[in-house]
Amino acid sequence: MVARSRYAEDKLAVAVARDVRQYVVLGAGLDTFAYRNPFPQVRVFEVDHPATQAWKRERLEAAGITIPAGFAFVAIDFEKQMLHAELAAAGFRTSEPAFFSWLGVTPYLTREAFEGTLRFIAAMPRGSGVVFDFAVERSALGFMERMALDELSRRVASAGEPFQLFFDPHTLVEDLKRMGFSEVERLHSDEINARYFANRSDKLRVRGGLGQLISGYIF
Repeated sequence: MVARSRYAEDKLAVAVARDVRQYVVLGAGLDTFAYRNPFPQVRVFEVDHPATQAWKRERLEAAGITIPAGFAFVAIDFEKQMLHAELAAAGFRTSEPAFFSWLGVTPYLTREAFEGTLRFIAAMPRGSGVVFDFAVERSALGFMERMALDELSRRVASAGEPFQLFFDPHTLVEDLKRMGFSEVERLHSDEINARYFANRSDKLRVRGGLGQLISGYIF
């Protein structure tokens, strides 16, 4: 989770350097970027389920964390509401480029909801971009990884949030390119470790290949 958040913010920094001024955090959860935003020119939109968002607002108030200016909460159920409509109601401008992070969400979506959201992002103006993590389909995993996936799947299903969506990594890259994304980058665990966890004295690293990271920009 640390690596994926760092990766998303690194990619956002690239977008901001290209004059992107809108950042949309899809499935924001307890993401903290908006409350330590180093880019005062960037407006942040946190998108999440209404119940999760209400809980987060309670936690922010309890911690004494002030809601920043240039910020908007956007309550939405991805399976029932239209992202573009809810964002527009919060002041989001579809006529201007934006960067989207979408972390810890896609495995729980239907393919229809996933593709609809990605099509919306792909239709944004040039300069826009997205980063998300995804679950690798079972057939592409090794024996031990399949065992780990099966156990994790049982745990999340018992909590009422079963995994629904898996991808072949190479096919996903090609799909993004066909939708108009360029500079598509995919990171598996070895590449994540080389970029973010090399030479650590505590040997902290990402293990296994159940999930990967991917990003792309529109030009």
